[in-house]
Amino acid sequence: MPAPAPADPRLLRSFVAVAEELHFTRAAARLYVAQQALSRDVRRLERELGAELFVRTTRQVTLTADGERLLPLARRVLAAQDDLLAAFAPGQARPLLVDLNSPGLVTGRRVLHRARELAPDCELMARYESGLTGAAADLLAGRLDVSFGRFAGLDPALRAGLEQQPVRYEPMAVVLPGDHPLAALPRVPVGALAGEAVYAGAGNPRTREWTDLARQLFEGRGIRLAPPLPLAVGDEEFGRIMAKTRAPVLAVLDFPPMPGTVRRPLVGPVPLSPVSLVWRRGLAHPALAALRRAGAEIARAEGWLRRPGDGWIPAADEDVMNARP
Repeated sequence: MPAPAPADPRLLRSFVAVAEELHFTRAAARLYVAQQALSRDVRRLERELGAELFVRTTRQVTLTADGERLLPLARRVLAAQDDLLAAFAPGQARPLLVDLNSPGLVTGRRVLHRARELAPDCELMARYESGLTGAAADLLAGRLDVSFGRFAGLDPALRAGLEQQPVRYEPMAVVLPGDHPLAALPRVPVGALAGEAVYAGAGNPRTREWTDLARQLFEGRGIRLAPPLPLAVGDEEFGRIMAKTRAPVLAVLDFPPMPGTVRRPLVGPVPLSPVSLVWRRGLAHPALAALRRAGAEIARAEGWLRRPGDGWIPAADEDVMNARP
């Protein structure tokens, strides 16, 4: 025997009203419907379930055994439906999950802070997923909503399911041990790193877009990618590992300070990390518009999308960063 089709919540509401009032006229008044319409709904539910739910006489209405069995189940279904409708009512959007890559990075944090000011009734929750490559799968699966990073560094199959808005050309830097010969310079020419093995996340599957950016910057300049290191989570662990290896680290100019190191801007050319706001294609959330507006607003005010004359980015990033919202 085939299972009955899921009951229409409207029919269940009619049934619960009659079961609680044990009177069709009072139940109809409670639901603001005609008594005939209410009786019709109850009969239809009985046909769909293949069970008699009420014993009706001219003097009273009582629940049958099947009606008694259905009542607590129907109440649970209706309560769940009420919760669902409340969750998606206007002004009740779920939190927007925004990946900032790492707690110390400035770009995403500033955009998020401004978006919270622009949309005070929305909840925007920060997450830290390390890199855009690592975040992309979570974006596509709906476990994250928005991230920041180098969009052109993603696999084309991932990019096809995502949208982006350019936010910043972020100047790059090198983090050096305090006693490194280049640490005395206020700015480090890229060519001065020739012969060095510079760490740029090699071997970290979550930051492949960053390692690819470094590889293209180093190509033809005599700079080597440092081999993979143990994945360090948190500033303290990262600093400890780097202190042991003493390898220069490719970073952005806003990279948080670490004990025993200095951060120096790179010049000649000025390498730039192209940063986009990235979200799942088709995402509908009231806070997304606030994030996009915040990114565009700060980029205009701070000149984040003005590329310096000697600024360098890979050719693959040109089209991405020339796109405008």
